[in-house]
Amino acid sequence: MFDGKFRQSLDATTAPVGRWLVRAGFSADVLTGSGLVFAVATGWCIAEGYFVVAIVLLILTGAHDMLDGAVAKASQRASQRGSFFDSVIDRVSDAAMLAGVAFYVERHHPGGLVLLPFALLTTFFLISYQRSKAESLGLSAKGGLMERAERMVLLGVALLSPVIFVPVLWIMLVLTTGTAIGRFSRVWQIAARPAPKPVIERASRMHGRRPRRLSRSSRH
Repeated sequence: MFDGKFRQSLDATTAPVGRWLVRAGFSADVLTGSGLVFAVATGWCIAEGYFVVAIVLLILTGAHDMLDGAVAKASQRASQRGSFFDSVIDRVSDAAMLAGVAFYVERHHPGGLVLLPFALLTTFFLISYQRSKAESLGLSAKGGLMERAERMVLLGVALLSPVIFVPVLWIMLVLTTGTAIGRFSRVWQIAARPAPKPVIERASRMHGRRPRRLSRSSRH
């Protein structure tokens, strides 16, 4: 939701900060890597029940995730390698934080409830995979109520008090499951539509010539 509706305004806000960080000598990869460090620290604080500290570290984790793209653009070094690195680190960060949730739940809520964080991790990864797979097929899969920014915000809400921690996690599971189902439905419907004919085929028919066969790389 944030990525779709507020991306332009967010980019306009972070662009000056990104330029300042570039002048200060920071790179996008450094911010991505340090964001993982904060995510691991967040997970550890959650596991130990230090929720106030965990909220601060979660905010810092989100700040790093938000600014690494701005730094990449400001330095004009945005690349496929950097995008790949960022995506992988995001998944590892999610796993680290939910591992901390699992440890906390296991200590304070023994029983089957420990499976809740693993269910959350499954929906997190499924939402991300749906987007990456759809985009690799040339389809759009952005949007949904619970993208990564919203998930981090809701985790922060859960950390406000041990009393609401588990109930908010259940709410998050319901919302992320709904997001995954909704995203699957949208991509399924888009993929069911007839694929547009290549421009070169239409142009060839207009001139009465047989269309040139596309190479393997062109079709992908």
